[in-house]
Amino acid sequence: MPVSRRKLAAALAVCVVLPLSACGSGDDGGSSDASGKIEGDITFQTWNLRANFKDYFEGLIADFEKKHPGTHVKWVDQPAEGYADKISADAAGGTLPDVVNVSPDLVAPLAKAGLALDLDKDAGQYRKEYLDGAWASHQIPGMSGTYAFPWYLNTGPLFYNKSLFEKAGLPADQPPTTYDELFEDALTIAEKTDGKVATLANVPTVEDFGRYGVPLMNQEGTGFAFNDPKGVELLTKYKELYDAKALDPQALTATPESSGKKFLTEAVAMNPGSALDLGNFKKQAPNLYKNIGITDQITSTGHVNMYVMGVMVNSQTKRKPAAIAFAHYVTDAQRQMSFAKKVAIFPSTAGSLDDPYFTEEDGTDETRVRVAAAKSLKNAVNYTPVLFSEQMKTELRNEVAKALQGKESPKEALDNAVKACDRLLQQQG
Repeated sequence: MPVSRRKLAAALAVCVVLPLSACGSGDDGGSSDASGKIEGDITFQTWNLRANFKDYFEGLIADFEKKHPGTHVKWVDQPAEGYADKISADAAGGTLPDVVNVSPDLVAPLAKAGLALDLDKDAGQYRKEYLDGAWASHQIPGMSGTYAFPWYLNTGPLFYNKSLFEKAGLPADQPPTTYDELFEDALTIAEKTDGKVATLANVPTVEDFGRYGVPLMNQEGTGFAFNDPKGVELLTKYKELYDAKALDPQALTATPESSGKKFLTEAVAMNPGSALDLGNFKKQAPNLYKNIGITDQITSTGHVNMYVMGVMVNSQTKRKPAAIAFAHYVTDAQRQMSFAKKVAIFPSTAGSLDDPYFTEEDGTDETRVRVAAAKSLKNAVNYTPVLFSEQMKTELRNEVAKALQGKESPKEALDNAVKACDRLLQQQG
């Protein structure tokens, strides 16, 4: 699980475009009684987890098979690269595994094609075990039902470089807490360093518009709305930062990894991250680690952004009771708590975030980040719309780039982005 995995759905998940031949009626083709006997062979697919968590998953599978004699779980792990394409090919070819590790935007086309089991119908008894926001994250606008068990969550603070703030004459212990303060500090840092130090390394994404309080879709979920006056206001601010070099000049082509590197080498003053990063800073950039400041995500809504992973059951499985039982077992409170202690992620199960592991500080930065993140997750939101595909992200990014370069006004750019995303949304339908 590389560090970039902290971005979870945002960084790794890409939209699956299913061929029409994959569309089905949702009939499972096997046992339709989810409460039947838990037995038989099932296949479980994960997403880039074997390298670091082989022992954990082998132990979990052995425990499940012991609890349910007569079951056998075959575990397959796919690389991060091309994961969406692999799912699409399996869906089209009728070879989708029984239980699949997904993110919300991977679920949407599978649910529309009738290939994702509706858990509200077939496993509704488990709903109360999960945080409301996490359970809702695999629901699809325009469809009733929930199409994956929520698994692990993540969120994180904003890291800032105290030394760069001080050099610009800003107090190191008073980082920005509102968007107005952020934009003001960024312009100050750029001015005081003659444009050598940017504060931000990334152009705004759809989740940034969400955090700013911009409505992302209409209420029916049939069209996008981020070109409203508040959306235009945010992009106009970013244009001002870009012109002043307060937004890194290479932001137009930045990736989470390249932005992280810029922060590591002290070329930018702020970067989002997670507790995973602190160990990385300590090893790779001790000077930065010494000057690291930790503050909350900036949001106008009072809700931080949440990344979420899920575990989907293939509606066509011939072993529905076993597949549901295993998907629930992987994501139940005990297993999630155990997994969260192996890596800096958070359980989606109700009550788990009240465990002392997530509430009690011990004086270390790592624990401070974990406790703060766990607290913020209780009412966090997955801002990225489930229907916002990888192609839509590209359209938005391209239009944002045109606005920042002065080729279009912020209003024109967002109008064009909404038009393109609405067209892609109609094609998904």
